[in-house]
Amino acid sequence: MFIRAIRTPLGAASVSIIVLIVLVTILGPILAPYDPLAQDANHILSAPSSAHWLGTDNVGRDVLSRLLAGSPLSILSAAEAVAIGFALGVIPGLLSVYLGRVFEWLSLRIVDAFITLPFLVFAIAMTALLGNGLQQAMLAVGILISPGFYRVTRAAALTAASSQYVEAARLVGASPWWVLRTHLWGKVAPAVAVATAGAMGAGLVIVSSLTFLGIGVQPPAPTWGGILADDLGYLFQQPFGPLYPTVLIMLTVGAFNGFADALRDAAGIAGHVRILGRTRRPQDAQTTATPEATHV
Repeated sequence: MFIRAIRTPLGAASVSIIVLIVLVTILGPILAPYDPLAQDANHILSAPSSAHWLGTDNVGRDVLSRLLAGSPLSILSAAEAVAIGFALGVIPGLLSVYLGRVFEWLSLRIVDAFITLPFLVFAIAMTALLGNGLQQAMLAVGILISPGFYRVTRAAALTAASSQYVEAARLVGASPWWVLRTHLWGKVAPAVAVATAGAMGAGLVIVSSLTFLGIGVQPPAPTWGGILADDLGYLFQQPFGPLYPTVLIMLTVGAFNGFADALRDAAGIAGHVRILGRTRRPQDAQTTATPEATHV
């Protein structure tokens, strides 16, 4: 599936951008020409020049260095949130098919409750309860994106569980764990892969939004969202300032969404798999393989 996806123009372009972003994430702090926290009172809000390729901010810090140094926090934070959502969504989604009516009912009610939570209110409440730190903020984000993983996984598992070869395996005495590992996971994995790629884009938007508001990572630590928030305060003096972090966020999110679409087409999955969305009815995840959802 992955090979077929990257052979398409959309998949190849998306993977190229993702690889570039990963390299920037790994090497960004090393490649930064200046200390991202170093202030220079003689070069405040400077225009791009040979010394500062993207100019400087309101306290004279090099913008390029801050963008490069802020890449690990921005990308790894989104990956951490997606990993938490994956663990809290995929595993219960699979188990809900086999652990009986009680676990199924409880898991569905918990997922429905998470879907109704206002995102920003929940994130702020979590950071107020546990402290304004990166781990606390990512835990909140992971919890809120887990229902998308749960619904996608459960829908795909229900479709596979009703197939004849799975029924035959049960009749010959195969254990639920063996059926899950041998038969169901191979059918569920493509949908989960599409959901994960899409969730990375959504996760980066969420992380950037939170850091824009000062939640999770506190200044002066550089993040793409934090740099954007700083630049918006000085639009009159430096109108091009917000352009740089905005372009980085848009390119990265677009690349992950494009890769998700390429994976979906390669796997032959009908419709769009949305992580941050709502199904038309709470029962949709029990009856459809790819629940159609809309953006929150």
